[in-house]
Amino acid sequence: MTDQDAPTAAAVDRYLTDMLVNEDEALRLARESSAETTAPGIEITPAQGAFLALIAQIAGARRVLEFGTLAGYSTIWLARAVGPEGHVVTCELSEQNAAVARRNLERAGVSERVDILVGPALDSARSLAQEGTEPFDLVFVDADKPNNPGYLEQAVQLGRPGTVLIVDNVVRGGAIVDASSEDPNVIGVRALMDALHDDPRIDATALQTVGLKGWDGFSLARIR
Repeated sequence: MTDQDAPTAAAVDRYLTDMLVNEDEALRLARESSAETTAPGIEITPAQGAFLALIAQIAGARRVLEFGTLAGYSTIWLARAVGPEGHVVTCELSEQNAAVARRNLERAGVSERVDILVGPALDSARSLAQEGTEPFDLVFVDADKPNNPGYLEQAVQLGRPGTVLIVDNVVRGGAIVDASSEDPNVIGVRALMDALHDDPRIDATALQTVGLKGWDGFSLARIR
């Protein structure tokens, strides 16, 4: 078989999703509703949603903090993973996106498990810290990339030893290796990597991914 005959990464992603991922109507509609948000089409894939939920369940997470709600697709996966006694706090800059997410969470039957904090996510996180909120068991970062280092610091402040940290979109088609890049997203991710490298409070790794969303990756970390 030549390279030209080989299945594409997107085709493999679709096959794996069809075989292993249970994306019900509520999730499908939430994913499709990203067209109504300020950033259409950037939500995680079904396979990534299932992966995120499995990590939350493996970690025994009951309290989850999310940076970046969009249409609430990943939020639904996380809210289902924490179970009826769990809770998700998700930070979203745009009221337009929050309104879409609220409808999706209600349709999925998990709205009572989720608080959407509207406004700059760093401000929302700092407010949670000032209020002395209970530590989170898992933090998922999928918001504006220039603020990634700030999100990481807030995640540590709002976590505890053993808290799992997941940051999405850290490879960016390989652009992450370009130290001269002027792309604010690449600069933000590289600053995140510097912070993970230097922070003695965290153990971390990163994995590349390929599939429906092209070539990217995520960082997986744990507070010591």
